[in-house]
Amino acid sequence: MKKPENNSTDLEKIRQEIDGLDENIQELISERARLAFHVRQSKGQHNNALDYYRPEREAQVLRRVLERNEGPLSDGEMVRLFREIMSACLAQQEPLKIAYLGPEGTFTQQAVHLHFGHSVHALSHPGIDIVFDQVQAGDADFGVVPVENSTQGIVSHTLDMFLLSELKICGEIELRIHQNLLTHANNLNQIERIYSHEQSLSQCKGWLRAHLPGIELIAVSSNGEAARRVRNAPEAAAIAGRSAAEVYGLPILFAGIEDRPDNTTRFLVIGRNIFSPSGHDKTTLLLSGNEGPGLLHSLLEPFNTHGVNMTRIESRPSSLGKWQYVFFVDIEGHAEDAPVAAALKDLQRISKVSKVLGSYPRAVLTPS
Repeated sequence: MKKPENNSTDLEKIRQEIDGLDENIQELISERARLAFHVRQSKGQHNNALDYYRPEREAQVLRRVLERNEGPLSDGEMVRLFREIMSACLAQQEPLKIAYLGPEGTFTQQAVHLHFGHSVHALSHPGIDIVFDQVQAGDADFGVVPVENSTQGIVSHTLDMFLLSELKICGEIELRIHQNLLTHANNLNQIERIYSHEQSLSQCKGWLRAHLPGIELIAVSSNGEAARRVRNAPEAAAIAGRSAAEVYGLPILFAGIEDRPDNTTRFLVIGRNIFSPSGHDKTTLLLSGNEGPGLLHSLLEPFNTHGVNMTRIESRPSSLGKWQYVFFVDIEGHAEDAPVAAALKDLQRISKVSKVLGSYPRAVLTPS
């Protein structure tokens, strides 16, 4: 039966409108790229991408995107689109070099693209310490490393590196973690062993007990490494993200096997400088003092005095001596904000060590 002609005509009109919008969008993106290039020229043609990359500026742009968004695209999709536009505009001649904890296919690589877009040169490294070294040496502009998981807690190696390094925290990324069972096996009965990072194994222990009790669990250095081992082993499986499945050509037998639906990992962006305030910032401090009664109270009192909200505190063994500790403290605000600056001034008189590890924009989009 022939469809009504008016339906076909209406559809054609809609397609023409879409074509016109596509043309306008392309022109506007090209104009944005030209303006971004003029910004670079105004700062000197020999400058590299790092010289005109401003994380506080990007955070402000993305916050305005969220404020304007009225759908139908979700906040996450809208932010992702604008992030990619900014990433491409920034990388017209030379992309940023981003070191990350690899190998390819890890959640850390996903965090790199979530924060910087895909128009960067992502450099995979096998250890957190190597990521720090690459940024410190100038072989990478920034680094991305995991710092804590909502179910498994702190990544102590990352915090301990700040005891040895002069690098600064320039940003944070919150990534919703979806774990998947990757394998060439057709069913669970064919699986003899499972590879994954120890944290991922722990995040899925309930699912594993229910569906694969008694299976051999082998902890490896990363989920990417787990997928690499499994790609030619049909009797084995890996727990990893979708990016690892794509990189190593592995089917997903079961998706979303994490025990907690809110499973989220926080990553830090590390660099060599502290940037200007964005208006919605966080500051991370390294503090220590003379051991004795009331130490922690004395270190935290300046925040109460100046109305600065503390959001997180972690203690780690200090390199200063046996049974001595340092505290990693997150507070709201930027080091240049008046209340924070006043609190920091008081801390210099109280604390044996009072170090600003970074003042940086809060994660623009927090996973739900």
